[in-house]
Amino acid sequence: MRRDTFPDPLTLQTLEGGELPWDSLQGKVVLVVNTASACGFTPQLAELQALHEQYAERGLVVLGFPCNQFGNQEPGDAAEIGAFCERNYGVSFPIMEKTEVNGPRAHPLFDWLQGAAPGLLGSRAIKWNFTKFLIGRDGRAIRRYAPSQRPATLARDIEAALDE
Repeated sequence: MRRDTFPDPLTLQTLEGGELPWDSLQGKVVLVVNTASACGFTPQLAELQALHEQYAERGLVVLGFPCNQFGNQEPGDAAEIGAFCERNYGVSFPIMEKTEVNGPRAHPLFDWLQGAAPGLLGSRAIKWNFTKFLIGRDGRAIRRYAPSQRPATLARDIEAALDE
C-alpha cells in the first residue's frame, strides 16, 4: 500500500554515529540523495553543497546517504567517506551512515520513497547513485530525479516547495 507521508517514527544514523530523528525534519523541505565517492556523478556533491548553502536558511535540508550497491563505488568506511566529501567538495550538509537503497535490506526511508515517488514508467527500484528525492514541508514525496539530473536544475522545484 502506498503512503504519501513517511508512516513510522524513524531515527537516521549519521556518518559520525550520531542520531537524526526524522520528526526533527517536520516543516522542512528535504532533498534525499544516495551518494558514492567513486561515481561519475560524484561531482554533484559540489552542487548539492551549493543548494544547501543557498536554501538552508529557508528550510532546505540536504541528506546524503552513501551507498555501495552500484558498482562498489562507495567501498570506504565512515571516516574515509566523511573525509572525502569534506576535503574534495566542502560538504557540510548531513551525511548518513552507509545505506542500502534496494532489496530486502533497503533502508525504510528508501523503501518508502520508492513507492511514494516512483521512477520512469512507475519503476520502484533505484537505478544508480545520485538518485534524488524531494520531500515537501508536509512530509509528502514531491518528486524523484534521475542520477543524471544535476542538482542545480532542481532549484525551481526546491523554491516552489519552500514557498508552500
